[in-house]
Amino acid sequence: KQPKGTFSVERYSARLASHLRKDSRKRCCFELVCPGKRTYEFMAPTPAEAQDWVEQIQFLLKDLSSLTITCEEEEEEEGEEELYNDVDSSDSMNTSHNSTLNQEDPSLEPGGDDIYEVVPGEAPKFQ
Repeated sequence: KQPKGTFSVERYSARLASHLRKDSRKRCCFELVCPGKRTYEFMAPTPAEAQDWVEQIQFLLKDLSSLTITCEEEEEEEGEEELYNDVDSSDSMNTSHNSTLNQEDPSLEPGGDDIYEVVPGEAPKFQ
């Protein structure tokens, strides 16, 4: 099973596709292409955003074939500073005791079947 509305981009490539439209929005179009598979066509709000989508998808696809994941350390360090709270504060102690997670509620389960669909032609994968 995989989440509804998703597809695997393995072996796909992204490219601008101005041939999809004949009007002023033709530079906003891009597509995901894989020989022997379905081609997915998209249209971004602006030509710059279409170019950005293509670049980001190509980066992701290149990253999928690599064994290492690149990251920008500066952004991580800035984000870490924002995540910490003052744990010595008496307010944080009171709120931590009052907040509980209802484990009985089935809508909170991460493995809910309502967000997955069986993809035709693929054997179900169990984790």
